[in-house]
Amino acid sequence: MFWRLTSLSASSPVESILDKENFTLEDLLDEEEIIQECKALNSRLINFLRDRAQVEQLLHYIIEEPSEDSDSKQTFKFPLIACEIFTCEIDVILKTLIEDEELVNLLFSFVEPNRPHSALPAGYFSKVVICLMLRKTIPHMNYIQTHQDVLCQLVDLIGITSIMQVLIRLVGADDHVYPHFLEVMQWLADSNLLEMIVDKLNPSCPPEVHCNAAETLYAITRNAPSPLANKLSSPSFVARIFGHALEDSHSKYGLVHTLSVCITLLDPKRSAISSPLMHYCRDQHMYEPPIPVNPETIKAMLPKLGDLLMLLNVSSDEKIFAYHIWRIEAASREASPEIVGFISVLLRTGNEAAEKELIRSGTIQEVLDLFFEYPFNNALHHHVENIILSCLESKNDTILDHLLHKCDLIGRFLQIDKQPILSAYNNLPSLPAAGKCAPRAGNIGHITRISNKLVQLGRSNNSIQAYLQENSEWNDRLGTAVRLGGCESACTHGL
Repeated sequence: MFWRLTSLSASSPVESILDKENFTLEDLLDEEEIIQECKALNSRLINFLRDRAQVEQLLHYIIEEPSEDSDSKQTFKFPLIACEIFTCEIDVILKTLIEDEELVNLLFSFVEPNRPHSALPAGYFSKVVICLMLRKTIPHMNYIQTHQDVLCQLVDLIGITSIMQVLIRLVGADDHVYPHFLEVMQWLADSNLLEMIVDKLNPSCPPEVHCNAAETLYAITRNAPSPLANKLSSPSFVARIFGHALEDSHSKYGLVHTLSVCITLLDPKRSAISSPLMHYCRDQHMYEPPIPVNPETIKAMLPKLGDLLMLLNVSSDEKIFAYHIWRIEAASREASPEIVGFISVLLRTGNEAAEKELIRSGTIQEVLDLFFEYPFNNALHHHVENIILSCLESKNDTILDHLLHKCDLIGRFLQIDKQPILSAYNNLPSLPAAGKCAPRAGNIGHITRISNKLVQLGRSNNSIQAYLQENSEWNDRLGTAVRLGGCESACTHGL
């Protein structure tokens, strides 16, 4: 077999085009090897592409919608190749663009409100802007600072995911790309950027806007400490966020995404943990890092607990849905796991004022009721289990006493252990469908883990030990479980 050697091969097709007397930019864009030649820093090609007229034409391909009579090359191929040329990060081409304000104006004219914003050109636009942000940071940020209307236009298009990525890069969430990062973050904090993003959580906005606005705010909290993150966690902004969450309780998407932002404010690293092992450890309550949260942030959240608790109350005229073998009532509780998840994270901060308010408002009692009312809502069970474990491990005896005595945790566990088949609980909103037999309650596994934790903590906590010893029925069931194979066998044999 003979191998073609680069030094002996014929000139590339791009060189053949450049050798012609009359050729156009389109001739080059139509050549398959143009990107390879750009990456190889072909000097003749780069000198042609760096010309202002060529850079302007490349921008037109990126930001303009093709006309109806355009062929497939003008519609798809040329815009893609034009974007790839910029993202090759060739300094002289980027310099021609960023140092000419008219060209930068042309690029950002894409986000003007009177233009169409299709997903494909939006993706090309965002790639070029992010490239400038990374490679020409100072002149790029100088342009943004002198054209602040661009910020408003970007936020107005936050529902487009590629535009959201530009905003995430702008707030410096992925990496500290700015030479004067803190100064830029302070300028962004002094602008009204954060107010505009938070206001996109308004219930009147569509779900994709809620989702992307929340994602941008997650990015800001993960970047803490920074002026933007500090501003977002301030009491005034917490009140602003909750205002949107509670403005329309029927807006499920708005409520879920807004509460997710509040959860991230309490636990900034929550959305940054992507390892499946780390998720498992946290789910098993094995990995509980301290959550350093500004007490003022928590203080601003506490007055809203009552309003959130009202959203957990279900009216009697709700519809019933059939899923597999179950009829599941309470459609308005679709956001309940997110509300209970927020309460779980709030409790895990260890803030004493939060614990007192959760007791006073009856929140812990309410979420415990949900645990038993909805025996097949696993997402809900997960959060309630974490709430119970946080109460059991708390250094505050008041909340422990509230859980064990006022909420009668052990008594309710024993009741389920006696009658684990759901047909015995006809007053529950989760009922077997017609013609189907009811299996065991789906929260038995969570009850088993909590019971085992109670036994474990009872060896070191005098209050728990005394309470368990006073409960004769618990001791009888525990003794039976031990005789049948140890505490861990409770999943099969009861508590």
